[in-house]
Amino acid sequence: MRLKSLVPFGDAGALTRPDFGLFGLHREIDRLFSEFAQGIGPSGKANIVPNIEISESDKAIEVTAEMPGLERKDVEISIEDDALTIRGEKKIEEQQKDKNVQHSERSYGVFYRVLQLPSGIDTSGVQATMSNGVLKITIPKPAKPEPRKIEVKEAA
Repeated sequence: MRLKSLVPFGDAGALTRPDFGLFGLHREIDRLFSEFAQGIGPSGKANIVPNIEISESDKAIEVTAEMPGLERKDVEISIEDDALTIRGEKKIEEQQKDKNVQHSERSYGVFYRVLQLPSGIDTSGVQATMSNGVLKITIPKPAKPEPRKIEVKEAA
């Protein structure tokens, strides 16, 4: 069972190839949207969009997201129309507000990730835990319908 991100991903080197053309332009636009959604601007500076890992067993799908510097209260998880949304906010620390920061490579703000789930997920069985800045979401797989033989009867 394969999950897919709802964020388009493209080819980062599309502009440098000689066969750029119309499809190359399409790939480049996809790449720019992907960078925007992933929080990486043209300068290459990363934002706070969490990196995720998706694994699966016979019974469940597990989504793991790295969220350094965040606590449970900073993260919201929802499932609607077979889409898993992870939303959070990294706020400026109170002690930082009083300082005159000369240089910072830290990122603050709101982020979200949306993943398309297989249809038929029972949302009541979804569990989420967070420890040491790592969020783990366990999603039970939907039960597969058993094949059933249907007897053909004589028409009356």
